[in-house]
Amino acid sequence: MRVPSGLAVASEALCHQMIAPALTPGAEPAFEVVPLTEDDAPQMFALAMLTKPGPYFARTHRLGDFVGVKEDGRLIAMAGERMRPTGFTEVSGVCTHPDARGRGYAGGLMRLVAGRIVARGETPILHVYAHNTGAIGLYETLGFTLRREVTMTVLTRG
Repeated sequence: MRVPSGLAVASEALCHQMIAPALTPGAEPAFEVVPLTEDDAPQMFALAMLTKPGPYFARTHRLGDFVGVKEDGRLIAMAGERMRPTGFTEVSGVCTHPDARGRGYAGGLMRLVAGRIVARGETPILHVYAHNTGAIGLYETLGFTLRREVTMTVLTRG
């Protein structure tokens, strides 16, 4: 890749772009889901920095609707929307605090977010690190399939 003048490559990673033309049948989440707002932004950013679901910045939450799970007021899981190419919406920011894993939060939030996308007549897409086999397995159970491999390159001002 040719890097434009004044920029430097901060990181590169092989990712899978996955698509769900139809979701597999499944139940609504068996836990309380709350809409996340601007007031939740600091907790959303902290959770993303802890779990590193992919590029997530201080204002990423403004790119689409996000939902989450809270425990005693603390955000422990979230998922939302980001890019919206015509006819598609990207499911993004899917993460669960390490202390809360194994409770079905990621799958339930993914099903809710992707279901809303389908209800609008759009197709859910997502990007996941190729080495994240656990997440890929979960996404496949929801109906996502590999569309293509892509290289994610993060640039910084050099």
